[in-house]
Amino acid sequence: MRSLLNRAAHAYYVLDAPLMEDAVYDRLYRELLELEQAHPALLSDDSPTQRVGGAPAEGFVSVRHRIPLLSLDNAFSVEELEAWYSRLLKVLDRTPAAGEPLPALPMVGELKIDGNALALSYEHGVLVRAATRGDGEQGEEITANVRTIQSVPLRLQLASPPPWLEVRGEALIPDPVFAAINRERAERGEALFANPRNACAGTLRQLDPKVVAARRLDFFAYTLHLPEDWQAGTETGDPLRPGSQWQSLQWLQSAGFRVNPNAALLSDLAAVEAFCATWEERRHELDYATDGVVLKLDDLRLQDEAGFTQKAPRWAIALKYAAEEAPSRLLRLEAQVGRTGAVTPVAIFEPVPLAGTTVSRATLHNADRLVELDLHSGDTIVVRKAGEIIPEVVRVLPELRPVGAQPLQLPHTCPECGSALVREDGEAATRCVNNGCPAILRGSLRHWVSKGALDVDGLGTKLIEQLVDRGLVRSIPDLYGLDAALLASLERMGEKSAANLMVALQASKQQPWHRQLYGLGIHHVGEVTARALAQAFPGVDALREAALSDPAPITAIHGIGAEIAQSLQQWFATPANEDLIQTLRQRGFALAPAPEEQAAAAVEPAEKPLAGLTFVLTGTLPTLSRSQAQARIEAAGGKVTGSVSKKTSYVVAGAEAGSKLAKAESLGVPVLDEAELLALLA
Repeated sequence: MRSLLNRAAHAYYVLDAPLMEDAVYDRLYRELLELEQAHPALLSDDSPTQRVGGAPAEGFVSVRHRIPLLSLDNAFSVEELEAWYSRLLKVLDRTPAAGEPLPALPMVGELKIDGNALALSYEHGVLVRAATRGDGEQGEEITANVRTIQSVPLRLQLASPPPWLEVRGEALIPDPVFAAINRERAERGEALFANPRNACAGTLRQLDPKVVAARRLDFFAYTLHLPEDWQAGTETGDPLRPGSQWQSLQWLQSAGFRVNPNAALLSDLAAVEAFCATWEERRHELDYATDGVVLKLDDLRLQDEAGFTQKAPRWAIALKYAAEEAPSRLLRLEAQVGRTGAVTPVAIFEPVPLAGTTVSRATLHNADRLVELDLHSGDTIVVRKAGEIIPEVVRVLPELRPVGAQPLQLPHTCPECGSALVREDGEAATRCVNNGCPAILRGSLRHWVSKGALDVDGLGTKLIEQLVDRGLVRSIPDLYGLDAALLASLERMGEKSAANLMVALQASKQQPWHRQLYGLGIHHVGEVTARALAQAFPGVDALREAALSDPAPITAIHGIGAEIAQSLQQWFATPANEDLIQTLRQRGFALAPAPEEQAAAAVEPAEKPLAGLTFVLTGTLPTLSRSQAQARIEAAGGKVTGSVSKKTSYVVAGAEAGSKLAKAESLGVPVLDEAELLALLA
């Protein structure tokens, strides 16, 4: 662990070529710290926990900081923040008696800018030196480069400046500037920068200040250090010596520095937590990267009283946002059988907080992905949320692999029914081909009742498992042969729940033809494809005829090719599926458009009020479900998509609307409530 972290620090600070994301480094660093605390005998002088930062890069003059740049301790949750606050109260001898509320200590909240720390030295109001953070004790002297940053004053705007002044702050490249830099590099055929922070670090190490000036760096100041005996002359109009962090920020502004405008003076711990929560939501509105919030005790005298640990001030902490990526240790590999028989490997790992939730499992797609990852038992893996929703394993850290770890692979037999698994040539998926496999039946039932298909409310995973495990349901049509008394006798069911489920099952027979088609679970036929097929073919008989005899009308549909046509042909050629169609008809399914569907389809495009408009749905509407709203929009000629862009015509927002609403507002996309949507439809 030490070797890996030391290499990562060298790559980050010296080579400007990071080996891993900050969140991954932070979690591994904390794990090492916990190991050393639990086993003090393991502690050594070369451990990365025994120094503040990495060594300065070679090729620059090394200078010693007048005042060391110490790092901050990190918190990764509200609970850790509260624990830090309790420790601070204890250090200040302000711990409340049992039953008493926590004393309020005013704090200053500042955004943690994801840039590069700088130390600026002024003498008699003139910038004389600028240095990188380096290892905290000494850094690289880069004064000529920093002079090109417009937001760094070369002379303080003070009538009578102090004999010396040390200012700490963060250099950064705003996102729009970063995008322009990468565009220019792409045009010149140069390698692109990975992110704005790396671009900033590389820029500050340029030997030619003209290159630095062209990249338009910015700077936010956040800390100042003054001579102990210095006081501003009252006759000069200069700001008085600050007595708090909040006053320090105002002093820096008066002296000509740029201070982040989103800092706030917070009266108590509740205000601190509210500030952190607000900026975790709003951070994407900014045109620069921020990966957390820094909290500082406001009163400078109390800061002195609280003091420092060996590495960090006790009076400040950085609360980092939920990680976009995080490392974890693999516990085991499971095989999951889906409704098509496809067997998916699933990684089960130690729970980690990730993008606001705790995750402990991630699918690995197929056997090829297992080989690509080179996954072994006990591996340390890096996990992220794809699209901030679905956990996925990004890579393995082989440096931390246990000695003798064995490579992992899919089983050769189905974990549900014991049948031999099959992988056809040219296919990525490994499948169970036993149609009687309970896992395939459970998956088919879950798909049939899902919101995009028949939308049967009250028939969840646990109930489906009961019905299959007890042999009460052996196929989809069996759902419609159940009675209320039998359902009421099942676990977690009662008479009212059973009656509601019977109503929902009967109502599902009236779902549109395209939903019924999607619910059949034909391979490659998703919601969009099912809708297109349903519009082209007036019922299952016409679709079967085309699939088995003449696929040309199928492949003539926009977006549908030979692969889907072949899948339809194979499905309809299977006798068991023909039996399924006939049994569903006996249970009351038309498997064809209802009269009102046919009437809607006959409406000319010019008569459809939402033709050419694109909608995004977010939140919970008062009376319409998401699927009902989508159906009405599409019936009126509109299109519903899942993401907001400048091309979106309207966002329809209900209660608890999330990031899509915020993005719509930032892009100026019109937002409708349900009543306004219904008016538009009318």
